[in-house]
This record gives sequence, C-alpha cells and structure tokens, in this order.
Amino acid sequence: MDDEDRIALFLDYENLALGARDHLGVPFDLKPVSDALAERGRVVVRRAYADWSYFDEDRRMLTRSHVELIEMPQRMGASRKNAADIKMAVDAVELAFVRDYISTFVICTGDSDFTPLVHKLRELNKRVIGFGVRDSTSKMLPPACDEFLFYDNLEGVEPAAEPAPHKGSTSGKSRRGRGSESGKSAPKTEKAQPVTKEEPTEQAEQTESVEVEEAPRDTSDIAVLVAQTVAGLQQSSGGAVTASVLKRTLLRKDPTFSETDHGARAFGELLEQLSTRGVIELATGPAKGDPEVLLPEAGDRSDGFGLLRQVVTELAEAGQSVGLSGLKNKLRLSQPGFSEKKLGYRSFLQFCKAADAEGIVALDWSDDEDDYLLTVRTG
Repeated sequence: MDDEDRIALFLDYENLALGARDHLGVPFDLKPVSDALAERGRVVVRRAYADWSYFDEDRRMLTRSHVELIEMPQRMGASRKNAADIKMAVDAVELAFVRDYISTFVICTGDSDFTPLVHKLRELNKRVIGFGVRDSTSKMLPPACDEFLFYDNLEGVEPAAEPAPHKGSTSGKSRRGRGSESGKSAPKTEKAQPVTKEEPTEQAEQTESVEVEEAPRDTSDIAVLVAQTVAGLQQSSGGAVTASVLKRTLLRKDPTFSETDHGARAFGELLEQLSTRGVIELATGPAKGDPEVLLPEAGDRSDGFGLLRQVVTELAEAGQSVGLSGLKNKLRLSQPGFSEKKLGYRSFLQFCKAADAEGIVALDWSDDEDDYLLTVRTG
C-alpha cells in the first residue's frame, strides 16, 4: 500500500452536472471518474461543492459513493457564483499542507478560474489530474495540469444522440452567471428533468458536423509525436525508454493525450500498432508489462538518405538551386508521410547534416541565398 498514490478528489459539481446535461445530454455519473482513478491510485478524500437544493437525485448518488457534500447555499436574489470556487480552492491548498501523504489532487471542473489552484498545487510538489466535460472546459485549464481527462471519453459515458443545446453557455462557463446574460441562479432542472430535443433540422445538421470534427486524430501525427519523443528521451537520458516513461512524457507534452483518441483501447495497444507500422520497435523491458521502446535501426535512415539524394538530384538536373527551405515539402511530394522525426532526428536541418556527414549530400551556407544549399556528392 505504501507504493500507491494517495488521491484527493474535489468536484466542482455544478460545473460538471450542467456540462454533462447541456453538452452530452446525460446526467453526471461519478462511477466512470472513480473507475479511471482506481487505475491511478487510492482515493482517500472525496469532496463535492454545490448548492445541493438543486441536485437532490445527484446528492443521493454521491452519498452512496462516500463523497462528502460541501453545502454552498445561495441567498435569494443574489448571485454567489464564486463561493464554491473559493471554498474548494482553500480546502485543497489546506489539505496539501496538512496531509503530506496525499500525492495527487484531482480537480473535476472545466472552469478556468481553477487554473491558479492547479499551479499552486504543482508548486507544492503535488501531481494534478483534471476532469471536465470537453465542450464546457476552458482551453486554459488542461495545459496547466499534469494530466487532463475528458469526461466524454471515459468508459461508461454514453452521450445522448442529440444533447439539448443550452443557450447562453460558453466553453468553460457553464456555471450560473458565468458567460450567460442572465447572471441568475441555476434553474432547478437537475431533478430527473428529461432532456428535450430541438426540432429544427439545421441545428441537427450543425450537431452532426461537430461530431465529424471530433473524429480520432490523424494516425500519422501520433507516429511523428511518438518517434520524436522517443528520440528526445534517448538523447537526454541515454538509457532505456520504457512504455511507462514514454506515456508520462507524452502527458507532460499534452495533458489531454489519450490513446483512445487514436483508436486504441490501451497505451500498449497503441504501441503495438505503431510497432506493426515500423514506427517503433518493442523489446522486453525491466518490468513485466512495461516494454522498452526503440526506434528502428539505421536501415530506415538509409532509405531516408536515399530519398534525399534522389530529390536533390532531380532538382539539380532540372536546373534548380536546391535550398534547405521548402526541401522537406518536396520530399513529401515524392514520399507522402516522410518525417525526419520518425528516423530519430529533431529537425530537418539535423537530418540533412547527418546526410552530409554520411557523404550523401554536401550542405553549405550561402550568404547570397540566405539559406543552406545542397548538392549531391559524387565519387
């Protein structure tokens, strides 16, 4: 048990409940969040903040999950939109000081107002994981976290086919009075209120177009990202790059990174896919289930140097001066998907310098062209 991460869970409940209802068309369920956290450590603190008079059914669900409910009541006719935020932030920082054994704080919200809290917790050497509904999460919040998980992507979350549009809400501002014109208290629609559908077909068409934009990311992008990251780790550490180290590094680069966005159920499955495509190689690692990740051997680099030589030769024979600027795009015209990062080079210039060192091309700086010029070496 001493090796387990101790986790403190803080829920900005109104933000989550309204975000799930307005953007996914479903009531918020804590179980998918709990299941995701169970894979990361042992949750020892569970607290949720809201005016619970608006969330009777939710209150029962949370109580069954042993969540401590922090009441933030509103005065009639007054807006207290920041009350829960301040209380939650104060409690989290206090807990960071008085409970040294808590290593990870989970902040469930999409509100950018919690960004300073995330910064402060990380300054106190705490790992911070964020949770939020994708369309109600501010773009400022995920990059501040060590890891950010979108509620929409969790196992067990099934968005409605056509979530009811919520007029007046904006990304990261689904709370009462934030980003809305009314500034009034949240309406009491949380009590098993059915989600209604808008009739106009134009709205439905707009919803469908948004779904297309949320399709899995380009697989070539993840190939380049993984190859570049492995190359950087090999150069900086000089030791073995394991799958667990690679995953942590990818999350540091992009806290929203998830293998599910690339069509894989687990990170190991994603690595297997990239290995099959020849982007990386997998070998037995120091621990079971944590393989070593390697870049392909120099044979692929020879193919890259051959492509460079071919393109430079063709351009020279056409009477063109071959400059470094724009040359990478010409290689991609000849071989779509070419990337020097797949071969372990941080930049195209570094790749060309390596080709120069191997005697494939000559790379010389030209003051007249204000660029490097390449010529094919002969002999």
